[in-house]
Amino acid sequence: QVQLQESGPGLVKPSQTLSLACTVSGASITNSAYAWSWIRQPPGKGLEWMGLITYDGSTYYSPSLQSRTSISRDTSKNQFSLQLTSVTPEDTAVYYCAAKRLVLTTVPGEYDYWGQGTQVTVSS
Repeated sequence: QVQLQESGPGLVKPSQTLSLACTVSGASITNSAYAWSWIRQPPGKGLEWMGLITYDGSTYYSPSLQSRTSISRDTSKNQFSLQLTSVTPEDTAVYYCAAKRLVLTTVPGEYDYWGQGTQVTVSS
């Protein structure tokens, strides 16, 4: 069973960088059977796929967020991380890390495993 756990600050000031980590257990992030994504849900809105990293470290980003988003990994810790720069209050959301088996997808509903989510609020 794959388990994911998000960690990071719950409050970020406008114009700063949001940084979150996802610790994975039950599977290696270098396992070619999985893709690893970040997905968020702003208050009152639907799920938004932000980007993913593959088993070999390749990254793909949502076009709407690409200029501000970076996903990286630490294979020694079996973690992957999200950085979102120049945040505004519109980036306030619950942030999830998620895993999908066998195929790459940008559709949140198709993901197989999810972390519990972490609330991030952007406010001064």
